[in-house]
Amino acid sequence: MTANVTAETLAAPQEVGHPRAGVPAVRVQQVSQVFERDRPPVLDRVDLTVRPGEFVCLLGASGCGKSTLLNIIAGLTEPTSGTVEVSARRPALMFQEPALLPWLTAAGNVELALRARGVGRAERREEALRLLALVNLEGAGDKRVHELSGGMRQRVALARSLAQDSSVLLMDEPFAALDAITRDVLHLELARVWAEQGLSVVFVTHNVREAVRLGQRVLLMGSRPGRVVREWQVDLPQPRTIESPGVGALAAEITTELHREISRHGR
Repeated sequence: MTANVTAETLAAPQEVGHPRAGVPAVRVQQVSQVFERDRPPVLDRVDLTVRPGEFVCLLGASGCGKSTLLNIIAGLTEPTSGTVEVSARRPALMFQEPALLPWLTAAGNVELALRARGVGRAERREEALRLLALVNLEGAGDKRVHELSGGMRQRVALARSLAQDSSVLLMDEPFAALDAITRDVLHLELARVWAEQGLSVVFVTHNVREAVRLGQRVLLMGSRPGRVVREWQVDLPQPRTIESPGVGALAAEITTELHREISRHGR
C-alpha cells in the first residue's frame, strides 16, 4: 500500500478549522512505519478512527510507537505505508515541553500562532487575551515566560494550540513533567475546554489513570511492532477525578492488560 497522508482530503477549502458533519475527525488505515529495514516495524497496520468531538487516549509502554503515530497524524512524519485523513486542514499539536519563546510575553507567544494564520495585528492582541482567559490565565498576558509557573506555561501552550483554530488537537504527554496537583488542575481545565470547544482530541500518555480520567475511549498499544491491541469505552460522567472509584477500577483493569503486554515482550 502506498503511503498517502492527507490533512485536507476531508475538508473543503473554506473549512480550514472545522469538519463537515458526519465525517470522522481522524481516520488512520493500515498505517505502518519502518525506520530500519533489519528491525521490526515501529508501527504495523494500525487502524484508528476518531469521531468529531471525541477524546481518545493512546496508552502503552515506552517505545510502542504512540508518539510516532501522533506525528504521522500531525503530518510531521510520512508513514512507510497506509493512509491518514484528518478533517482539519492543520491539526493543532501540543508537546510535553511548552516550547515558549522566553523573550515574548504570554500573549506574544499566543499571537505567534495567530500571526501564522494571517490574523491582523489589530485583532491578534484581543484574540490572544481571549484565549488566555479561556485557559484561566486572564490578566497574565503581559507576563514573561520566567514569571510563569510550569502549569501556567502549559496553559499558554494550550492557548497557543487553540489559536490555530483547528477542530483536531493532538497532545503528546503534555502534563508528564508536572507535579500531581498541577496536573490534576490542568486535567480539569482541559476537560472543560474540550467540552466547550467541541474539539476532537488524540492524547498520548503512559499514565493509565490520566487516560481514564480524560478519555472517552482508551486504546492500548502493544510493542514490537506497535499496534492497537485493545480498547475500552469509558462510560463515566465528567467531571472525573483521579481518585474517583470508577476511574480507579477501570485503570486497574487496563494496568493489568498493560503489564501483560509488557511481559509478553520481556520488558
